[in-house]
Amino acid sequence: MREIVVIAHDIRSAHNVGSLLRTADGFGATVYLTGYTPYPLAPNDQRLPHLSRKLTDQIHKTALGAETDHALWSHESDVSEALADLQKQGYEIIGLEQAPDSVKLPDYKPPGKVAILLGREVEGIDPKLLEKCDKVVEIPMLGQKESFNVIEAATATLFHCRFAN
Repeated sequence: MREIVVIAHDIRSAHNVGSLLRTADGFGATVYLTGYTPYPLAPNDQRLPHLSRKLTDQIHKTALGAETDHALWSHESDVSEALADLQKQGYEIIGLEQAPDSVKLPDYKPPGKVAILLGREVEGIDPKLLEKCDKVVEIPMLGQKESFNVIEAATATLFHCRFAN
């Protein structure tokens, strides 16, 4: 079975994080929460107790229990280090972003180990991080809007990566 990791970097919405954790659980993927992305209460949590409780409660509204599975997610303090570590483990890092050199999602052939980098809800992936990706993958848009919500985009990409031949 294909190994899939999602790196959620600088996602500001706790509700998006909860939705991602629930979605990743459904697709058998692991999630790295990096940058200022909120994360649930973690073992040896160094945040102020009221802050970690508040964020955990917000995440729980959409995660519906997926946030309690610490095998499913981790908080990584340095996204560049996490990406480099994943590449050393043989993961192909794909940036989910609109770019001139992107591969359209239906044309993307995921390898046995793939890590999907998600960026900020409005601005997308920082160009310096995009340079660290092995490939950039884009979801074709057919309507008037230019992009999907970050979790909708992650869901489509997870589905493709899990079930593509």
